[in-house]
Amino acid sequence: MTRSIRRLGLFFLTLLLAASLAVAQDRPEEGGHELQVWTGGGRSVPGGTKDTSVWNAGVRYGWILTAPHGPGFLAGRFELAVEAVPAFVVFQPANTAYGAGVNPVGLKWIFATRGHVAPYMELNGGTLFTTHEVPAGTSTVNFTSGAAFGLHFLGNHAWSLDARYMHISNAGLTVPNPGVNTVQVRLGFGKFFGKK
Repeated sequence: MTRSIRRLGLFFLTLLLAASLAVAQDRPEEGGHELQVWTGGGRSVPGGTKDTSVWNAGVRYGWILTAPHGPGFLAGRFELAVEAVPAFVVFQPANTAYGAGVNPVGLKWIFATRGHVAPYMELNGGTLFTTHEVPAGTSTVNFTSGAAFGLHFLGNHAWSLDARYMHISNAGLTVPNPGVNTVQVRLGFGKFFGKK
C-alpha cells in the first residue's frame, strides 16, 4: 500500500512539473488547453446513503472550444474535458472502499472576465470501480454525475476552487440502488496553455 501511495505521489508531482513547463497564458483562450491536477472531498447529503464521506484526486485535460460568446455577464468560453481519477476513497459505515475512475465527459462554461478571477460552471460524468460495494450491499461498479460552481485564479499558473455536488449510483445494475449524494470542495492547480 505504501508503494502505491508513493507511486501516486510521484505521478502527481510529474504532472505538476509538466504543467509548470507548459507555455503560460493569462486566461483560457479559444483553441487553448487546460492541464490540471486536483483533489477534493466531502460528505453525504440527504437523498441517498447517509454517513458517507469521499476523497478523490485526479488529473484533468481540457480543450477550450470557443471564443467568448453569449449575452452580457453570461458571456463565456466552452471547454470539453476528460479526467482520470486514480485515487477515490469512500468512507462508509460498513467499510472503506478504495477505487479509481474516469470521467470522459466534462462540460465547463468559463465566464469571460477581465480580471484575474474567472468563475465557471461544470457538468461531468463517469465511471467508478471500487474494492468494496458502494454503498454496501450494492455494486463495485458505479457511475458518477456531478455539477460544480467554482473560480479560476489566473496568472502564470491557474488555481481553482469549487463546490461540487456528486451522485454515485450503479444505474440499476443491482437492486437496491440507493446511491450516494455528496457535496464536496475541490482544489486544483494547473495551467492554461496555447495551441500546439
